[in-house]
Amino acid sequence: MLRTRFTEEFGIEHPIVQGGMMWVGRAELAAAVSNGGGLGIITALTQPTPEDLVEEIARCRALTDKPFGVNLTLTLSINPPPYAEYRQAIIDSGVKIVETAGSDPTVHVEHFKQHDIKVIHKCTSVRHALKAQRIGADAVSIDGFEAAGHPGEDDVPGLVLIPASADALDIPFIASGGFADGRGLAAALALGAGGINMGTRFMCTEESPIHENIKQQIVGAGELDTQLIFRQLRNTMRAARNSVSEEVVDILNKGGRFKDVKDLVAGTRGRKVYEDGDPEAGIWTVGIAQGLIRDIPPAGELVGRIAAEAEEILLALTRNITDSVSVS
Repeated sequence: MLRTRFTEEFGIEHPIVQGGMMWVGRAELAAAVSNGGGLGIITALTQPTPEDLVEEIARCRALTDKPFGVNLTLTLSINPPPYAEYRQAIIDSGVKIVETAGSDPTVHVEHFKQHDIKVIHKCTSVRHALKAQRIGADAVSIDGFEAAGHPGEDDVPGLVLIPASADALDIPFIASGGFADGRGLAAALALGAGGINMGTRFMCTEESPIHENIKQQIVGAGELDTQLIFRQLRNTMRAARNSVSEEVVDILNKGGRFKDVKDLVAGTRGRKVYEDGDPEAGIWTVGIAQGLIRDIPPAGELVGRIAAEAEEILLALTRNITDSVSVS
């Protein structure tokens, strides 16, 4: 069994976390991951109101008695969601683990810590991870350039970012971006992480609430089938390569601004992709890990499989190293 500082402090069996994905992180998926020994995450802002979030948390609690968390992503927008109300809904529901992401989470971390809630903050650089550590985060999730969604502007892949984080941090951290199987988990542990965070891989599970067509699209896709958009706006986002993402890149390359593409990238269109199964309907996020995904298993089974693969790899490497040293 792979025990790490992260699994010990967060009370989970396997060092595998399901990312808090917009429109995807619902009760059924989160509970299935947690029941499999990982850490499932509900996405707060997928729920239309804080009251709906309370109900979703209750549904998840009815499906699992294992630890699960809630993601609260803080974004800059003209009409921001009522973050304080969502935060209070999480607190009042008795959730003990929260994943924060996006903008400065300081005020939210302070409130969560007052209620003995463990906080994992999602970061795309070592400097941001160090700030999260300073403001009281219990752990961080380090996103390499391979990740779906917003991988930051530094373009540092996990092979460098993970050990750099291990050298700098005192709190435990998990690695995100490009992980889909036991080989990735074994590599992340070898590089100094306490586990992995997967989003794209969990999109392709039986409990994932997205349309079967999109799951099959991911299974059939390769590692080159993503598109970086918003590079010109310094708000880089990795999405599936389709006609919409190509159009967005073309408009921005010609000097366009966000106002010129806002209708193309509307979140409502992305949601329709997941609901209706048309991969060309809008922008939808996916990581390059899709190039490693070949099936759509139950989420709990996937957690156990990846953990077992990683353990077997690490044991084999240990034996090989021992044999080599003995022979020499």
